[in-house]
Amino acid sequence: MGKKTPLYPEYEKYQAKTIDFGGWDLPVQFTSIKEEHHHVRSEAGVFDVSHMGEVRVTGPDTTAFLQKMLTNDLEKASFGQCQYTAMCYEDGGTVDDLVLFRFSETEVLLVVNAANIEKDIQWLEKHALGMDIIITDESEDTALLALQGPAAEPLLQKLTSADLSEIGFFRFQNEVDIQGRAVLLSRTGYTGEDGFEIYCRASDARAVWQALIEKGARPIGLGARDTLRFEARLALYGQELSKDITPVEAGIGFVVKPDKGVPFLGEDVLRKQKENGPSRKLTGIEMVDKGIPRTGYTVSADGKEIGFVTTGTQSPTLGKNIGLCLVDASYTSPGTEVEVQVRKKTLRAVTVKTPFYQRSREDKK
Repeated sequence: MGKKTPLYPEYEKYQAKTIDFGGWDLPVQFTSIKEEHHHVRSEAGVFDVSHMGEVRVTGPDTTAFLQKMLTNDLEKASFGQCQYTAMCYEDGGTVDDLVLFRFSETEVLLVVNAANIEKDIQWLEKHALGMDIIITDESEDTALLALQGPAAEPLLQKLTSADLSEIGFFRFQNEVDIQGRAVLLSRTGYTGEDGFEIYCRASDARAVWQALIEKGARPIGLGARDTLRFEARLALYGQELSKDITPVEAGIGFVVKPDKGVPFLGEDVLRKQKENGPSRKLTGIEMVDKGIPRTGYTVSADGKEIGFVTTGTQSPTLGKNIGLCLVDASYTSPGTEVEVQVRKKTLRAVTVKTPFYQRSREDKK
């Protein structure tokens, strides 16, 4: 039996199909992945992502410590702002990618990947010796719901007196009242759509979930979460990022700031990769022959192996078989012909620009 989020009893109401995901029993789908995917692209869906980790760092040395531990420049995030960043090993490999919430000079909340909570905390604590900070794991007491889709704002506005139009992209407000429950609300997500992430007490999760569904949100499983984030080319730790894949190789070099004026872990390797270009890069591919490029499949060109597929599927939005691959950088120009080993067949594909899907500009906040 895996770990269960506070919303687990809600899955049963919909007879959701659950799977083991990093030791958690989580819903892969409530109806069908394709149907749920389209619903988020066109209306609004709610995801239970309470398995994610929340780690609070407080104390006088908070900013100095996190500047050393994280690749992005924390000083560029104003109070009330979120920032996407990475935590790396000395060799540039990725410990985790995460979103931080900057409350003040002395208080930051880190939202980390579920499978990495323990590892991340150990890594932070190992490097915190002599620093005047406190690291608190709040994951057990915190539930996280993601309301995503073009209808997210009007739907959520029915449940709060806070003016949601004032919360800009990657901004947050604390102590927002939703149905009498105080939540931390951010305009963030993992789908490529507009939306909000709602951090609440674990004991309040079911009430908030039920209120969202009463106002018209549909429950969405992890299957659609993966196809949505993949189309928007949002990295998944363990696939696009790992201890062997740097943020620069994975195409999130924008979160690496070697010139922030503070040395950070992995800086030397990452600086060189940014200056010279990495020897391998993440690229998009579209299949020419019939077949789906799955995670781990080998990619070849000119009769030699050049890399592997990190994520691939049939895109529900585009109706095409597409993939993300980490390959030799010289094969990443759009239009380059490559081959993917799909089981015993060698199938043709061509490199394409990413993201595969981007919502139109007028929809953006």
